[in-house]
Amino acid sequence: MLKRFYPDRYVKSIYDIDLNDLKASGIKGIILDLDNTIIARNSSIAPKELKLWIKELSEGDFKACILSNNWKARVSSIASQVELPLVARAAKPRVKSFKRAMCVLGTGYNETAVIGDQVFTDVFGGNLAGLHTILVMPMSNHEAFHTKILRRFERRIIKRWLNINNRH
Repeated sequence: MLKRFYPDRYVKSIYDIDLNDLKASGIKGIILDLDNTIIARNSSIAPKELKLWIKELSEGDFKACILSNNWKARVSSIASQVELPLVARAAKPRVKSFKRAMCVLGTGYNETAVIGDQVFTDVFGGNLAGLHTILVMPMSNHEAFHTKILRRFERRIIKRWLNINNRH
């Protein structure tokens, strides 16, 4: 049961993801969560480091798309700054939202990865959709009230995942 909440990979930030390793495992499309994954929730300006990382994705022949539960105005603003397509008000973890993002990317299940900072939306939804999931640590402590509550449960799941993966 808990396996549905376990990511395939867990890294500190998007900048710690080995893109060559992703490519070698057949990944061609990357679905990116927005808040606290690629930009701090309380920020409205895409940092230069993010723009360079997205350029690196493009140069590595990856297609990328932002998938967010946030309002379209916020997602559109950031998406335009980094020149990525978007799916806003996604209602993650619903599988339908991940399918919409794959349609935007033109990728299939075995060639798409989801990168996000939340277990109950990004990882759980990506796993339900049969995608490769990568969990990153949240970029900031600025979060919605309900997210702060869910973080307590997430910490337990992550701790268990770490214990399992450190045994191997």
